[in-house]
Amino acid sequence: MVRFRPEADIILKPMNDPGAAMDTAVSETGKPLQQDAALPVPPNRRVAAIDVLRGVALFGVLSVNLITEFRVSLFQQFIPPTMDGSRLDQMVDTVVSIGMELKAFALFSLLFGIGLAIQFDRLAAKAQRLSLLVRRLLVLLGFGILHLCFIWNGDILTEYALVGLIALPFLYVSNRALVATCAVALLFYAAMPSWIPDSFFGPDEAGLRQYVRVATSVYASGTWSEVVRFNIAEIPRIVPLHVLVAPRTFALFLLGAFVWRTGLLRNPERHRRVLISTAMVGLVLGLSMNLLELPDAGAPWRALAPVVSALTTLGPVVLAIGYGATCVALYTFTRASCVLGLLGPLGRMAFSNYLAQSVVFGWIFFGYGLGMFGRLSSSQAMLLGLAVYVIQVLISLWWLKQFRFGPMEWLWRTLMYGVRQPWRVRRT
Repeated sequence: MVRFRPEADIILKPMNDPGAAMDTAVSETGKPLQQDAALPVPPNRRVAAIDVLRGVALFGVLSVNLITEFRVSLFQQFIPPTMDGSRLDQMVDTVVSIGMELKAFALFSLLFGIGLAIQFDRLAAKAQRLSLLVRRLLVLLGFGILHLCFIWNGDILTEYALVGLIALPFLYVSNRALVATCAVALLFYAAMPSWIPDSFFGPDEAGLRQYVRVATSVYASGTWSEVVRFNIAEIPRIVPLHVLVAPRTFALFLLGAFVWRTGLLRNPERHRRVLISTAMVGLVLGLSMNLLELPDAGAPWRALAPVVSALTTLGPVVLAIGYGATCVALYTFTRASCVLGLLGPLGRMAFSNYLAQSVVFGWIFFGYGLGMFGRLSSSQAMLLGLAVYVIQVLISLWWLKQFRFGPMEWLWRTLMYGVRQPWRVRRT
C-alpha cells in the first residue's frame, strides 16, 4: 500500500534542469512525461517546499477573509474603527492587520507566479505550450466568475486569471527583462495611492455606514437568491479594489517566475545563505515598513509624505517575501519540517481548499445557512477559522492517500488538457 508521508520530501533532491523531473519520470503509459505532459508529476518529484508555502499562505488568506469579509462587510474597513470588543478581539484585529492583511495575498500571488513558471517549463517540449497555458487560465477565469457571482464576491481567482493572461508573454523574456518589468510594476503600484481621489472607495463615511448596515441585513438574513443578487450588485464596488492591486499582482507573478528560474526552490541547499539573508532582511525591513507612520504632518514632514506612502504600500510585499524565505529555510534546514510538512497536502489541494472555505464560511455566515454575519467577534471568528483549517489539514492528508489530486485540481487539469486525468492512487 502506498502511503503519503510529508516527511519524505524534507530533503529536496537537486535538479540542475527545470525539466529534470520530466526527463526521468515515467508515466503510467510507460512514456516519458516529456512526451505526455498531461500526466501528473509523481509526489516524490514535487518540490515539497512550494506545497508547504501554499499551505501557510492559505492560512493567512483564510484569516484575512474571515475577519474582514465573511464576518462583516468588506467596506467596514474603510470606516474609522471603534474601540469596541475585548482586548483579545483588538489583539486579533491587530495581528491580522499588521501580520497578514495584504501579506498573505502577496505570498499567494508570488506562489501563483511560481506555479505558472513551473507549468511553462514542464510544457517546454509541447508545440501547443502557449495554447495550453492560455486554456489553463481561461478555465480558471470560468471558475473565478462562478465563484465571484454565486458563492462569494471576495474571489481572487478572476483577478489571477486575467492578470495571468497579461503576464504569460513575459515568461518568454530574459531574466533581466523579467526583473526590470517587475520593478516598474511595483513602482507604479507604490505611486498609485498618491493619485487616488478620496471618492475612489465609495461614498463619504455616512454613506458607507448606511451601506454596511444594508449589507449586514441582507447577508445575515437573506435567502440564497437574495444574497446572490446583492452579491452580484456589489461587484461594481469591488472592481476598483482589484484594479488598485492588479499592478502588485502582476509584479509578483513575474517575481515568482524569476524565483523559479533561479533554482532557489528546487535546490535550496545551494542557496542557503541567500534564503537566510532574504528571510532576515524581509522580516525586519518589511515589518518596519508596515509599522512606518508619518509623524504629525507639520511643514518639515509634508515633503516626505509621498515617500512614506510608497514605503508603506510596498511593505506588505517585502514582508511576504520574508515570510516565504523564512518558511522555506525552516522547512529545509530545521526540525520544524516535521510540523510544516503536515501542511504540504493542504498546499497540494490549495485550489480545492480555497473554494471549500468559501462554501463553508458562506453557509456559516450568510442567511441561507446559520446567519452569523455581523454576530461573531474577531476572536470568535479566528477560533472558528483555526478549527476549519485543522479539519482541512486532516482531510487533505487523508484525501491524497486515496487520490492524485484535490477534486478541483483534477477538474482544472482535465479541462486544461482535454484529457481525463488519472484519479486514484495506484496501489501496489
